[in-house]
Amino acid sequence: MSAAQVERPDGRVELTDRSRIQASPLYNEDLAPVPIARRTWTTYNYAALWISMAHCIPTYMLASGLIAEGMNWWQALVTVLLGNTIVLIPILLNSHPGTKYGIPFPVFARAAYGTIGSNVPALMRALVACGWFGIQAWIGGEALNTFFTSVIPGWPSLLGAGFGGHTTTEWISFLLFWGMNIYIIYRGMDLLRRVENWAAPFVLVMTAALLAWAVWRAHGLGPLLAEPGRFTTFPSFFKVFVPSLTAMIGFWATLSLNMPDFTRFGRSQREQIVGQVVALPTTMFVFAAMGVLITSATAIIYGEMIWDPVKLIGRFGDPIVIAVSMFTAVVATLAVNIAANVVSPANDFANAFPRVISFKVGGLITGILGIVIQPWRLLADPSGYIFSWLLGYSGGLGSIAGVLIADYWIVRRHSLALEDLYLTRGRYRYAHGWHWSALVATAAGCAAAWGGLVIPAMRPLYDYAWFVGFGVAAGVYVTLARRPTRTPAPRASASPTP
Repeated sequence: MSAAQVERPDGRVELTDRSRIQASPLYNEDLAPVPIARRTWTTYNYAALWISMAHCIPTYMLASGLIAEGMNWWQALVTVLLGNTIVLIPILLNSHPGTKYGIPFPVFARAAYGTIGSNVPALMRALVACGWFGIQAWIGGEALNTFFTSVIPGWPSLLGAGFGGHTTTEWISFLLFWGMNIYIIYRGMDLLRRVENWAAPFVLVMTAALLAWAVWRAHGLGPLLAEPGRFTTFPSFFKVFVPSLTAMIGFWATLSLNMPDFTRFGRSQREQIVGQVVALPTTMFVFAAMGVLITSATAIIYGEMIWDPVKLIGRFGDPIVIAVSMFTAVVATLAVNIAANVVSPANDFANAFPRVISFKVGGLITGILGIVIQPWRLLADPSGYIFSWLLGYSGGLGSIAGVLIADYWIVRRHSLALEDLYLTRGRYRYAHGWHWSALVATAAGCAAAWGGLVIPAMRPLYDYAWFVGFGVAAGVYVTLARRPTRTPAPRASASPTP
């Protein structure tokens, strides 16, 4: 343990003197380790975080893509549950350093990748988050547009035909929702915590009310639960199950990397672990199941299955019911978008240029890139984001997770020199700020996971993209890393300057 840091009886570590790191170009207040006194998140805060993030429209519609591929309802839901149980493992492993050291994801990545090399995994994660931010912002904008339609007469045609296949009011709704996200980020993490705490029970209660209404109106659960699925043999089912499971893991593969962005505020390891274990798999399963049950009932109520809750609510006749329902959809989408898709890239962009980009500016960059990727095109195919978007990038994120977990748990035995993470000439400088073992391992994992896109013989590996990327990267990294199993205490002259 370095003289600059002290470990408390509960295992959390705090710097005793910040004067040296404050002068470093790798430091800013947003990336600094959170003081013990400010680590106040409880079990409920972490449970509420996951509940509010899982209560989103993509989760509601998650089973639809699997059912469209031939699964029946229970096969789809079991796939959702299993995928989220598996991804919980790397989430918890990468959560530990956040709570122990109070550091965000990009600073944690400096230990494995180097003080400059950490920008590679951070920016890979950030670009994925920008895509997700755009998708969720467009969905939230649709919900907001339906809300305005219910309360403002003639809203859809109020400002003309618009462009790109969408009316002017649709674009305005999208930009308004986008602005709401940016506003909360500019207010800081404390406001985010309050939003998540309130959104979690509110959205659950409102969705349960929608389910009760659907079952009441349909006088039952509808025909979807009676459909057997298209698979008659196990091999035919397994062929779809594997990429589907990988895609389910990919759904939260981003959070499996950057949970330190949240757990750095945790009061204890036990509280963050319990909160996440209780909330993530169960909420994803329950909310996806609600989507299945409501959609099944719509086949009786409206004569067709309506998977999109925004379109379903638009069918309601009572403007008050529409307004309340759309407000719920807006709250749900806002909660998940900020927590899952803005906090991490805001820190990631700040890590690239700590003295220039703050957390707030990083959030604004995320929002701008979220528009540039044109999310309305990504959502044009209702199942495309599962079998292309989620499956594809899961291999890259799995590779990063493999390196981070292997470095922290196997090579370093969960021991870091906290001060050196912020010093340009500390032990994590490696070769001018780059740790090539981590970069080579990540490249090897990505090549193995994505090789099937260009090499037909490797195509089966692509279906296991996250698993392949994780396993190959972790194995290569452990092989290449020639360090002690525990980080030694630095010499007095080890880091003479910031």
